[in-house]
Amino acid sequence: MILTTTNTLEGFKIIEYKGIVSGIGVNLQKQTLSFSIKKYNLAIAEGMEAAKELAFKNLEKNANDLNVGAVVGIKVDIELTASNFVIVSITGTAVNFA
Repeated sequence: MILTTTNTLEGFKIIEYKGIVSGIGVNLQKQTLSFSIKKYNLAIAEGMEAAKELAFKNLEKNANDLNVGAVVGIKVDIELTASNFVIVSITGTAVNFA
């Protein structure tokens, strides 16, 4: 499976557009506030990474369900809620190519 932020696949021709796919990842472990800004920032970064990995796994699963070879035009949106939960949403266009 090819995942790319570009709208084309260099060296290939997109032959079929199957629709928009998405993947969402949420870091359910609430980050605790700390008096150490360094520890707080590290915890937020780790939460973002975990949520991003989960979102990409979900995106790839949803794309595989459409039986495609690639997802192009990927956009990643990361949100930190007021409760310090990290939410990552990824969208792209599922395509087949030759």
